[in-house]
Amino acid sequence: MSTESIENAPKGDSGQSTETAAPPSNLVSSIESFVAAHGGSATVVLQPLGRAGVRMTLVGADGILGDRVAGNLRVAHAVVDSLDSVTLGDWDRELTSIVTPRKGHFAQMAGWVARQSRFPKARNGL
Repeated sequence: MSTESIENAPKGDSGQSTETAAPPSNLVSSIESFVAAHGGSATVVLQPLGRAGVRMTLVGADGILGDRVAGNLRVAHAVVDSLDSVTLGDWDRELTSIVTPRKGHFAQMAGWVARQSRFPKARNGL
């Protein structure tokens, strides 16, 4: 680990323990199976969730979205570094233009609202 990244590490964290630690095998195998099912390569966008960890949003070569959660940012970077078929990316125009949510994705994200046939009247008095 370079001295630059050690200087940017949180206080009390030397950075040496995570350098030699292998990424979780279940997380790596899960991402490998996603990549194999969706075109052989993927771009991952890392999004910190606070204490819950880091959301790893995967965009397969075919545009399908996948989602995994790593324990922290260092684990997420270790997972990405261990996979040759996964590249780190950002939500830029190029990546968002290929995203093709699978059928039913919007209903799943809407949760219980997507299954409603009747909705209550608005409470704002219109």
